[in-house]
Amino acid sequence: MTPTERPAPGTQPWLDLVVEAAIDPQRPIIDPHHHLWPAGQGLRYGLSDLQADIASGHRVVRTVFVECGAAYDRSAPEHLQSLGETEFVSAQAAGDPTRLIGGIVASTDLRRPDLDDQLDLHAEAGGELFKGIRHALARADHPEVMRIPGHAPRDLADDPAFVRGVVRLGDRGLTYDTWHYHYQNRDFLGLARAAPQTTMVLDHFGTPIGVGPYAARRDEIRAQWRADIAEIATCPNVVAKLGGLAMPDNGFGWDTAQRPPTSDEFVEVQREWYLHTIDCFGPDRCMFESNFPVDRWSLSYGVLWNGLKKIAAGFSEAEQQALFHDTAARVYRLPVDRQ
Repeated sequence: MTPTERPAPGTQPWLDLVVEAAIDPQRPIIDPHHHLWPAGQGLRYGLSDLQADIASGHRVVRTVFVECGAAYDRSAPEHLQSLGETEFVSAQAAGDPTRLIGGIVASTDLRRPDLDDQLDLHAEAGGELFKGIRHALARADHPEVMRIPGHAPRDLADDPAFVRGVVRLGDRGLTYDTWHYHYQNRDFLGLARAAPQTTMVLDHFGTPIGVGPYAARRDEIRAQWRADIAEIATCPNVVAKLGGLAMPDNGFGWDTAQRPPTSDEFVEVQREWYLHTIDCFGPDRCMFESNFPVDRWSLSYGVLWNGLKKIAAGFSEAEQQALFHDTAARVYRLPVDRQ
């Protein structure tokens, strides 16, 4: 194959350049973090695409959809537009005879004085699938170098109205998910301490960035990240999602490579991030995630889960059960009948 004939990174032909048989294929997995978009929106990733990725051989028994700005109802008032996403995913789940999607983490503005009304509407739209809210903290200081820059207001975590909203989620038995960057980990720490009764889910390791001006500071960023993760883990209300570290903005370069990484290559580069977080939080407060299709820009679903299984191989059977299934089932209150 000549350079001009090589498939574009992130496409299915490119992902098919590295195909591996599934390791430990009977292990039940809950994938607690993926996205979907209707046809013509976003990353062109629907339920059938997710099911095709899962068909790579791993035993994914349940998933959780996490908000991504999909299917918003642009005809509605701004504060009601995100209901379109909850309705879309709920309909996708209801039309799937396998009942793969077991939870929805929706989006709403936690600062609103009518927050309870908004949460009631999402509960009505999502039914038993509605598990919590992600109102992300991510604010990119250098959006010009990032594939997916976050645009949250500055100092959102310190906004008293926002803090009250996060606390209210806990009052109602709902989770709070966040996506943010490594330099916002201290902000998240303060928020977690301010809402101790709310289960807080730290997505994507706090997204250590490795592109643009951050590329030359990897050692400094990693050292600070290690200290921040250890301190965040002292908050018993925080659990960690382990994944989303193959996004282009993490700077590992797979999204522009001639071929995607093998699971061994993935493990070699990323093992320490996973093991440090598990060491700090413990397996009972960690859950592996795919973050698909965003991480699909870098590697395939089958290769990713092979890599995660290799990272977890040194843990006991009970600890692996927590990492792959039980933590997610507990945190998101998922049915377990598909095991």
